[in-house]
Order: sequence, then C-alpha cells, then structure tokens
Amino acid sequence: MTIQRLDTNARLSQATVANGFVFTAGVVPDDATQDITGQTQQVLAKIEDLLRRAGSDKMKLMSATIYLPAVADFAAMNVVWDAWLAPGCAPSRACVIAGLANPAWRVEIAVTATALMR
Repeated sequence: MTIQRLDTNARLSQATVANGFVFTAGVVPDDATQDITGQTQQVLAKIEDLLRRAGSDKMKLMSATIYLPAVADFAAMNVVWDAWLAPGCAPSRACVIAGLANPAWRVEIAVTATALMR
C-alpha cells in the first residue's frame, strides 16, 4: 500500500492519503482574531486546498468532526458550513464542544474523503 503525506513535520501530517481515502488532521484558522464566521471560512478553504492536493474535493466527503469551544458558535458555524457544502454531498458529521489548544481558535475541523491514489 502506498501512503502519501501532505505538509508533514515531526509531529503530524496535515493530510494522509491511503487506500483511496484522504484523512485530514484537525484544521485550524491562521487568523485567530476573526469571529467564528471568518475562522470557519478560513478552515474550510484550507480543507478544500488539502483535498485538492490529495486528489479529492468536497463532493467526496465521507465524514467530518467539528470541534467548537463554545456552543454559542454552533449556529454561525453551521451557516458557513451549509453554504460551503456541495449540494447533496453532506458527509456524516459530529460536532463536539471541546477546549482547543489555542484559546483564540473558535473552530477546528477534521474530515475524511475518498480520493484517487496517485
């Protein structure tokens, strides 16, 4: 089996591709000064780029896990999420209220999608 890793360092890979699937790490925003809307948009843009580089796209999402430190951000995050999803391609999803490593982060998202092996 061939394994492809994207943006790898000593601790993690931002995405791993194997057996026709792409798995992302938890993706966080670069600009933590933005509100939940801006941070969610950043995270989804980064996920879209990782999926593209791994030979996939958001139409091939299988599952998503969303981490929010505040339940008050749930509705606003969902507005951005719903607008980003490809019609008819919603994945299985869990949304968890959890503390994040950086207290300024308002969202972290990890996804699994299908991909063609390279």
